[in-house]
Amino acid sequence: MPVSKEGSEGEFRGHVPVLLREVLAVAHVRPGHRWVDGTFGRGGHSRALLEAGAEVLGLDQDGDAAEAARALEARWPGKFWWQQRNFRELKTCTHEHGWEKVDGVLLDLGVSSPQLETAARGFSFQAEGPLDMRMDQRSGPTAADLVNELSEAELTKLFYEQGGEREARRVARAVVARRSRAPFRTTLDLAVVVAETLPHRRARGVHPATQVFQALRIAVNREEEVLMSALPQAVQILETGGVLAVISFHSGEDRAVKQFLRERAAEWLETPAHPNTLPNPRHYLREVKRFLPSEEEIEKNPRARSARLRVAIRNEETIAS
Repeated sequence: MPVSKEGSEGEFRGHVPVLLREVLAVAHVRPGHRWVDGTFGRGGHSRALLEAGAEVLGLDQDGDAAEAARALEARWPGKFWWQQRNFRELKTCTHEHGWEKVDGVLLDLGVSSPQLETAARGFSFQAEGPLDMRMDQRSGPTAADLVNELSEAELTKLFYEQGGEREARRVARAVVARRSRAPFRTTLDLAVVVAETLPHRRARGVHPATQVFQALRIAVNREEEVLMSALPQAVQILETGGVLAVISFHSGEDRAVKQFLRERAAEWLETPAHPNTLPNPRHYLREVKRFLPSEEEIEKNPRARSARLRVAIRNEETIAS
């Protein structure tokens, strides 16, 4: 599960933004630079960018982010703006704000610690709450809808492909058997069924329901679809020399980001073995890099262990096709 994505001192008590030092090191923020924080959360990364002199447009589909956003708007009037929008609308939101191009885009994927720690949101298998998992609670199916309505085959595919659950068929069979007696309504309701189905998992020190809950969260919020829609938009709105920074927390996300960046990297596309096949050569990237959390950060924030930061720079527009 992901890490606390947010905060620093003061307004965002206890919420630590992951890989913050690394983000700032690659951002090269100068006064007046324009950044889009597509996953505002509780504002930790946005706050650091603002302190470095940037102007920031924060996006987050989660209405619970509004309080932290208002605090930043009050502290940095005319420098920070927030919209309750999904980052799949990245290009539209940026242009509606009056920015044609930006100097940086940050995406911190997954679920934040405040979301995990609020039982009523339904993300955690460790606390009783409604089986919801929607980032945007204004619309869309809940996790309960999926586990109560999908077929056994559909659940098997979901748990395996989105959660990496190797015993997906066994879990799906148990879920279908249990819901035939009573529908799933709460997080612990589902967590207990999975734990009883996979009792041997407890010896590994990881809750048996971890991957099932991850799969449901990804499906409920259509996270893979949203990410693959947003990444091309991020490249399109970046100024030459602009920075795209993406933090991910599980291997599927990281693999998708890695593949996207590699396929658009000039270092790869311009080799004889991989001639340019992109419809728009101006959308090249360069200096694709990966950063991991330091041992010091992991010690202070154990949830940071799974975080991966991938960064790329928008290339010059004069590259020949």
